[in-house]
Amino acid sequence: MKPVRFFLVVLFVLALGGGLFAQANSNEQRSAGGISPGKESEYYYINVDIETIYPYRLGYLIIYRRGVNGIGRAYIPLTWFDDLAGKAKLVALGPGRAWPHLTVYYRNGEFSHCRLFVRREASHASWGNVPLNVNIDDRFEGVDTLELEF
Repeated sequence: MKPVRFFLVVLFVLALGGGLFAQANSNEQRSAGGISPGKESEYYYINVDIETIYPYRLGYLIIYRRGVNGIGRAYIPLTWFDDLAGKAKLVALGPGRAWPHLTVYYRNGEFSHCRLFVRREASHASWGNVPLNVNIDDRFEGVDTLELEF
């Protein structure tokens, strides 16, 4: 009977001791430059719902929601989607109920990059067409940042 009790006590102590060491290790990793409760990220982001996406030969014209009743426009040049520029990424949404949206990331208060989440199907209600006789080339020239209006 004594060996069984001794075995159970040793097993109990090992089980509790492992948990205590795991907690101490986790706290050491947090304070060593990993995730820290007191350290804030230099990035923040803003999500806006997209009403309509107009592909154009120089980029995308995005009509997005501003609050409840407002509409805003954003012009994203195609050059931003190059791997070298790296200012924008196009993410194709699969089938489902997800609505297209634009996520804009800021680093220390200045524009960093954006992600454009669009529906893969060109027949989706969020896609539109710029008429052939409309010239909006000047809207895409010299665009270096993306400032959303609210």
